[in-house]
Amino acid sequence: MLIQSQRDKLLELKGLGKDEYSLSQQNFLTDLASDYRLTSSEITPTEVQQLLIRVDQVPASLALAQAAMESAWGTSRFAVQANNLFGQWCYEKGCGLEPLRRNAGSKHEEAKFDSVSDAISSYLRNINTHRAYTDLRDQRALLRNAGDPVTGHKLAEGLIDYSELREAYVHEIQAVIRINKLAELDS
Repeated sequence: MLIQSQRDKLLELKGLGKDEYSLSQQNFLTDLASDYRLTSSEITPTEVQQLLIRVDQVPASLALAQAAMESAWGTSRFAVQANNLFGQWCYEKGCGLEPLRRNAGSKHEEAKFDSVSDAISSYLRNINTHRAYTDLRDQRALLRNAGDPVTGHKLAEGLIDYSELREAYVHEIQAVIRINKLAELDS
């Protein structure tokens, strides 16, 4: 709900020029730009457009399919011991759990979260800000602008860099969505 609330507020500000923003609106936009890793020294209507691409919901079917796959349906060691449902990595020693079969020379750990809610928030931030998912965000914006449904099945194509499995991962996510009829949750 937070992302949708932020988006609704952004949509209200979309038609205003930068000189028309109140101080509270400017602060909102500056904070949002920082939260969504938009690097700009000044908030203009162009930056509001960029924020609208990032500040948007992830279809439930996509999030659920990824959580199911990445956590072995909630049974993986990382899900149980670290609330990590999405296979998110971290890179500081002690930030999470060390994978038992990590490639030689790799230093990553599986991130540890205080709660499932924190893991979900981190996942959403990752999808909405990381450069690897620019195509997913652009596709979502194109679908929205065309008035077409934003579906997990379609956006899964933007997850090519989420896993080393690349295209196979995308197809697996789409299969989980299809087989478990998760698309019904996107409307």
